[in-house]
Amino acid sequence: MNNDLMNVSSNPHVRSKTGTQSIMLLVVIALLPAFGFGVYNFGIKALILVAVTVCSSVLTEFIYEVLMKKKVTVSDLSAVVTGLLLGLNLPPNAPWWIGLIGGVFAILVVKMLFGGLGQNFMNPALGARCFLVISYTSIMTNFDCDAYSGPTPLAALKAGESVDIMNMITGHIGGTIGETSMIAIVLGACLLLLTGVIDLRIPGTYIVSFAIFVMIFGGHGFDPAYLSAHLAGGGLMLGAFFMATDYVTRPVTKKGQYIYGLFLGIMTGIFRLFGPSAEGVSYAIILGNLLVPLIEKFTYPKAFGMGGEHI
Repeated sequence: MNNDLMNVSSNPHVRSKTGTQSIMLLVVIALLPAFGFGVYNFGIKALILVAVTVCSSVLTEFIYEVLMKKKVTVSDLSAVVTGLLLGLNLPPNAPWWIGLIGGVFAILVVKMLFGGLGQNFMNPALGARCFLVISYTSIMTNFDCDAYSGPTPLAALKAGESVDIMNMITGHIGGTIGETSMIAIVLGACLLLLTGVIDLRIPGTYIVSFAIFVMIFGGHGFDPAYLSAHLAGGGLMLGAFFMATDYVTRPVTKKGQYIYGLFLGIMTGIFRLFGPSAEGVSYAIILGNLLVPLIEKFTYPKAFGMGGEHI
């Protein structure tokens, strides 16, 4: 018997003619509008910072696999996606070494030490971002730059101030490099939806449940302006379409994905409305990642003939 037939690859175990590299390439292409607008909005510093996060992510994975005598997998582009997402989640004026530390942490600690692609328990880019927020709070919460100063629109909204919703939709506001333009993010998301890389189960449930939560507990009822500001502001769209849908850290069952999206929407609403910070997408998704095994335990169908329903 060929022993290779007894080896089981790491999850996810979904069969598809589309390989990891082609999927990751589509994600990279889908992120280009947000990346391009971020560079246009914030200048060369944003370009350098994202380049550092991408290069540090790829080099960390390459060096680790060489030192550990493992198969080098940087060609699957997963490290590029991690570095790109991390860079888009950083303030434009953050020093370059923040991107370096974040890239190393995302790949080495969150991804490779847990077995590599398919075995990380949370989204590496978000894990690194939260690590940086905890470790370098003043840097990670300072969004002042040459083009914009003062609080972000979400912070102003939380303080009861008025915001320019059209600027939030187009992206002419302060914030992290890739979260400002709702139009650019949705444009990339449409590419992923049209090519079948993602579907609307998770992002749709996430956004709708968050909107309902804001209408019920936001104190403004069905106020289109207030609701639109929450939907267009912060990392909601970037998180919903590009990070909550991560194949490895999302549930594989359809029921589980709806529950997961509902959980993310409620937690984001709680963090935004009742937490000390105006944002909460990163923490909501990480908490959701940690609950995925429990969600799948209760939503994974039992095998036919073992007392469960037939699929």
